[in-house]
Formats: sequence, C-alpha cells, structure tokens
Amino acid sequence: MSDTKTVAAPADASFREDGSPERLAIDTIRTLSMDAVQKANSGHPGTPMALAPVGYALWAKYLRYDPRHADWPNRDRFVLSVGHASMLLYSLIHLAGIEEIDADGNKTGQEAVSLADIEQFRQLSSKTPGHPEYRHTTGVETTTGPLGQGCGNSVGMAIAERWLAARYNKPGFPVFDHDVYALCGDGDMMEGVAAEAASLAGHLKLSNLCWIYDSNHISIEGGTDLAFDEDVGLRFKAYGWNVIHVDDANDIAALSAAFDTFRKTDDKPTFIVVHSVIGWGSPRAGTEKAHGEPLGEDNVRATKRAYGWPEDKSFYVPEGVAEHFRESIGGRGGKLRDEWVAMTDRYRQEHPELGAELDLMLKDALPEGWDADIPVFEADAKGVASRDSGGKVLNAIAKRVPWLIGGSADLAPSTKTDIKGAASFEASNYGGQNFHFGVREHGMGAVVNGMALSHLKSYGSTFLVFTDYMRPSVRLSAIMELGDVWVYTHDSIGVGEDGPTHQPIEQVASLRAIPGLDTIRPGDANEVAWAWRATMANSGTPTALILSRQPLPTLDRTTYASAEGLMKGAYVLAGDDTPEVILIATGSEVSLAVQAYERLTADGVKARVVSMPSWYRFELQDQAYRDSVLPPAVKARLAIEMAGSMGWDRYVGSHGDTVTMKTFGASAPIAKLQDKFGFTVDHVVEQARRLIDAAFTDKE
Repeated sequence: MSDTKTVAAPADASFREDGSPERLAIDTIRTLSMDAVQKANSGHPGTPMALAPVGYALWAKYLRYDPRHADWPNRDRFVLSVGHASMLLYSLIHLAGIEEIDADGNKTGQEAVSLADIEQFRQLSSKTPGHPEYRHTTGVETTTGPLGQGCGNSVGMAIAERWLAARYNKPGFPVFDHDVYALCGDGDMMEGVAAEAASLAGHLKLSNLCWIYDSNHISIEGGTDLAFDEDVGLRFKAYGWNVIHVDDANDIAALSAAFDTFRKTDDKPTFIVVHSVIGWGSPRAGTEKAHGEPLGEDNVRATKRAYGWPEDKSFYVPEGVAEHFRESIGGRGGKLRDEWVAMTDRYRQEHPELGAELDLMLKDALPEGWDADIPVFEADAKGVASRDSGGKVLNAIAKRVPWLIGGSADLAPSTKTDIKGAASFEASNYGGQNFHFGVREHGMGAVVNGMALSHLKSYGSTFLVFTDYMRPSVRLSAIMELGDVWVYTHDSIGVGEDGPTHQPIEQVASLRAIPGLDTIRPGDANEVAWAWRATMANSGTPTALILSRQPLPTLDRTTYASAEGLMKGAYVLAGDDTPEVILIATGSEVSLAVQAYERLTADGVKARVVSMPSWYRFELQDQAYRDSVLPPAVKARLAIEMAGSMGWDRYVGSHGDTVTMKTFGASAPIAKLQDKFGFTVDHVVEQARRLIDAAFTDKE
C-alpha cells in the first residue's frame, strides 16, 4: 500500500477548543507559529500547525530533557530536519522554558527563546532566525535548513551515543543511554543524503534512533505526486527499519503508542510515518499555499476562529499553558538529570581514569601529552606521500585521544585513515574506532557532523575531487563551528592515470571560499605533522586536510625553516631578506618551488620561497607578520599550485602571476602531466625571471 493519499481539509467545527491543557498547548504552538510568520511577512506556517500535536506529544510526554540544563550530556536529542518549520521548535523551546547557555557554557539567567524573541522571528540579530542555528539559540541541537542534513546529523548523534555507551558505561553506571529523534518531511525523503544516512543507520541497527516522517504530500510546487509517489515506508523496511504508521497527526494516543513501540524496539531504528494536513485548520489547509508564505491576516483570524481562539490576540499564551508544559518536560527531565549527576559522581570515584577522560572530552579538551608520539620525519629526497605521513600522524594521535574516531567513504586503504589495531564500529561492536561509511560521501559528511555535535573528534575522508558530493555538510560544519576533520587525498593532477574525472582542479579554491573552514595543504611530512597539530587545536573550527597521492620530498629542516611555521598559515621557508622574487607554493609544489629557488640562487638571483599551506590561518595573523612574509615592496611574486588560479590574485597582486591549472587534467603518468601543464623547474624559473624583468622595467 502506498503512503500517498489525498487528505481534505476538515471543517471548522472539528477544531473547536476542548479546554484541556493538552489542547491548549497544541493550539498555542499553532497560533504562535502563525503569528510569527505573519508579523515577519515570511516563513513557513503550515508544517508547525500540522505537527504541533507531534511536537507536544514527544516533548511533553517522552523527551528526556532538563530545560534548566540544556547541555546535559545524556539528554535525548531532538533534530528538526525540516528546518523551515523552525517556529515549531522555537515554540517548543519557549513553552519548555529552556534556559539560555552562552558560548562559554555559562547560564545567563535568560530564557533561551522568550515571547519577545518569537515576535522578532526572522529579524536581524534575533534568537529566532528563519532556520534553526546551532550555537545561536540554546535548545537547537544542529543547524538545519538544507533538507536531509538533519537526518544525517541524527544518525551521527545516534552513532555517538552507541560509541560513548560502549566506552564509558560500566555495570551499574549507564552513563549514556539517550535516544535521538528527528522530524523530517517529504523533502527530506527525496534527498539522497537522507537515503544514504538511513541505509547506514539500518545496517548499524541503531535502535536509539527514531525518525518521525511528516507525510503531508505537499511541496512548494504543489502535490508531491508531481515528482514523488513511492511507498516510503516500504523503502525503510528494506533499509532494516521498524516502520509504524500514524494515520492522523492529531491522534495523541496513536502517537504515544508509536513512541512506546520505539522505546521498546532494541534491534533496529524506528520510522514513524505520520499523516498530516499542512496548515491544519486554515482555509489553506492541505495546499501548497500553506507551506512557504504567511497565511494572511484574514486567514489567520479565520483559523483562530476554527480553533476557538481569541481572534484579536497575537502571540497569546493562555494562562497555565507554559506551566503545564514545563512541569511535564522539566519534572521528568530534571529528576533524570539529578539522578544522572549523582550517578556520575559515584562513577568518577569507581572509575577515575575513565571519569577524567570523559570530563576532558566533554570540555573539548585534549589529554596531557596527546602529541607526544607524533613523529619527526628525517630529510628524504625520495620522500613520502602526504596521505601516508598523514596516516602515521593520525595513528600516533589516536593512541592518546580515544575519541578521535572516523573513517572513509569506502577508501580507507587509499586515504590511509584507518586506525591500526582498532576494531570497526559495527552493530556487533559499537566500541570500534574505525568507521565504514560506504560509498556515501554526502551521508558521511552529515553523519560526521552529528558525531562532532556529541563532542567526538570525528573525521571523514575521501578523494578531494569527491568533496563536491558532500559540500553542503562541509559548509554546515563551518557554520556550526564544529571541530570535525575532513581528510581529502589524491589532491591534484598528481593522481595521474585516473585522469580528469579524478584530478581535482577547482576543489581547493571552493573549500577556501567557505568562511571558517581551515583548509590546509601541507608541503611535506613535517608540515603534515604540524597540520594535524593545528587540526587538533581547532575545537571550534573544522579542518580540511589536503593530502597527496604522490611522494613529496621531506625537506631538510636544518637547512630550511621549521615546519612549525604552518601554524601561522604561511612562512618564509628559505631565501633572501630582500628578495627580487617570491615563489609561493602549497602541497606538492613546495618542493618544486625549492628546486626553482636553488637554481635561481645559484644564478645570483635574490629569491624567497614561501610555503603557504593555510590561507585561513595566514589571514588571522596581524599585518606586520603578513608583510614580513610577503613584503609589499616585492612585486615579482609567483604562486605555484596544481589547481585553479582562483583566489591567488590576493597574494601575487597585479604584477605577479601563477603557475596553475587553466584546464582539466589528463590521463597519463605524473611526469608527463607535469611537463604538459608547466609544473617543471625550467618553467617556474622562466616565469620567475619574466616577473623580475617586468618589475625592473616598471621601476625604470
């Protein structure tokens, strides 16, 4: 039987207020949502109106959450994947009385979302932006908006709970036993990222995960049958989920029975299909007009009349509604948290080492001596691929930071991101450190973000060219200021014979364009070691490590500057204090720049080599430091990178140039490609001399 069916809008009489606290709370959520969207003159009223009973039933009756302590580690998570329905979440946060926590983890004594905040919905600097934003509004567990992302995040959160429980729970000490709920819609179900995440969750048998699917059959363009008529429930059964149908979103008893079934299910995730009418009670109910625009003043009044609500009152919370809601969720959650705090105090006494480790992890701190085993690589002209040195450094750190965990999109043997000697995370062993995300780059990205949201230092890896498959998740990691790590190997035309489909050209520039993402392309093994140090220090900044397939010579650091310069983004690797020309390079091209520098120097040219692995870090330095690396008076500057030229103009200036890629690559051995595209010592020296001559001519 298909999930698709036509639902007519009910008559006004079916909405009449029955006076119960339950019904009052539900209609308060509906009317707050309508009023906020109407005042903002933009937003999505229909889904909050339809799903108010679902939100109420879950939060008031089941969610284990203490509004006084929104950062309680063992709280249940609620993810609003349908982020456009943000007023549903803001209404719930307000009625629950969640207390605000600032960026430093301190309670401010303010409501996370006050009635005044709701009145400022979608306005500049308000705590109620158009889509929920993590860190911006207490009670928001993750930033959602792009559909499907919240679904993937919820899988990562469920994975994190299972890993944390496997590591820290001991007999008599269930430190972690929380559940994860995600509210998703038809749009989520159409997105590939949600399908990837759902498939993984089913494989891992994550019985602590519950997705609530709002099946309202409406999209912006009209009915979903324009493009989507599959049996979604049947698809999820094939994924290995427990599928439950609730025929009417207003049926609290049926919703409660579904949640009870989820809580009792211990061998698979649960998928609750809730049939709803978008814009419930409105003259626009059941149509696309209730989705993404205000109802209009007349329709708002008509809808309130249908609810038996005062038509002339906006942002109205009847007496006793907030108290009822707060007593329901807070009474339950507060007691559970108090018991948990007492239990974990005893836990620290009986398991002091694990207790200390847990406290560090929850503070996003690192153990003392975490970097003690990071190798120092000896000078070696033959060198090592940065993916290989990266794997060695990763393993050195993982021994001392157990919560540094992750994996790849089916490429660990190539990306070198497996943790040696560690088990795989599977349904039969939730304590494994190695994760197998399958060929699901986008799903991996969203899942890794969910793991990071649970304080794990999580990483995901694939080939650099495939970042295009997961860019939305990487972008969201930067928006949320997460400390997760993206390890991207096979970084250039150096991939060789695999050809242009696997040779990234524009990807590095595209990553550098993301605000708040530290994109690091190290030039040799010792820069890789410092890149991982930088990454581990980035607790509030995601990092993209760009690593090579081909060997990179390991520079002699007794001759050249220390690789610690990477920590400032760019540094003078070698050269004259008053150079005629500056060669700027990243990654595999650093050694090429060094070779060109040595030839120029032998010919009496005053040259300088600047290694610039991280533009992001370099831009954080003060102007004096930046000018010391790239003196403004030196106009002859040449950037060398086996990628597109976009962005390099800021460093080479109007008088400089680049040796970069202007086309896609080709299938051939790397030496042939370097000759074809100009990445040779002869060509770099030739271009450097041309720039010196041009700069001299300009002075004349």
